[in-house]
Amino acid sequence: MWQLYQFPLCPLSRKTRLALSEKGVGYDLVHAYPWDAGDEFYALNPAGRTPVLHDPAKRLTLIDSQAICEYFEETVDKTPLILGNAVQRAEIRRLVALFDQNFFADVTHPLMHEKMKKRLVLRTSPDSGTLRSAMRLAHEHLEYIDWLVGNRRWLAGVQLSLADFAAAAQISVADYLGGIDWSGHDEAHGWYRVMKSRPSFRPLLTEKMEGLPPPRHYSDVNS
Repeated sequence: MWQLYQFPLCPLSRKTRLALSEKGVGYDLVHAYPWDAGDEFYALNPAGRTPVLHDPAKRLTLIDSQAICEYFEETVDKTPLILGNAVQRAEIRRLVALFDQNFFADVTHPLMHEKMKKRLVLRTSPDSGTLRSAMRLAHEHLEYIDWLVGNRRWLAGVQLSLADFAAAAQISVADYLGGIDWSGHDEAHGWYRVMKSRPSFRPLLTEKMEGLPPPRHYSDVNS
């Protein structure tokens, strides 16, 4: 049985969980906080980053969310998430990288540092300027999602793809931390509500970070 080392508010772990669930791959969750992980986790990934997927029976370890998703895209036929012709697959990968890297750096990581790590680990107050900047940049990213949804059925084209799950994973963490304002983003909000209603998303909406409760609207698929 696969073991997925992650923590509740790791957006890349969330992307991986969504992809595995959509493809019907079973796994057990193992909590691993990068700032307080044990020797077992660092033996699997000396870089100390989540997610890490490990199968003890096969002595197989997969590291990095995109590498994990690509592995199962190549080995499991059910529910392809990087699909279409070469151009369409390139667009999916472009958008996945945009959300995994740019959205994370602009929005998710600052919110996690200020609202999660400072509260639970550093025991200090968040910086209001950093939070305002993250929320301003969130608006810019949501504007792009508005455009994508307004011109395509799904973010990368006519079919649901890994790009949608990468974006939804990042937004879900930012939303948990109170960093998303949907005002003026009806297209993006409608798309996100559809993503939240998928069966693969439900476990994420019920899972909470200890010592850090989400806002009331977080788990409501209509909000």
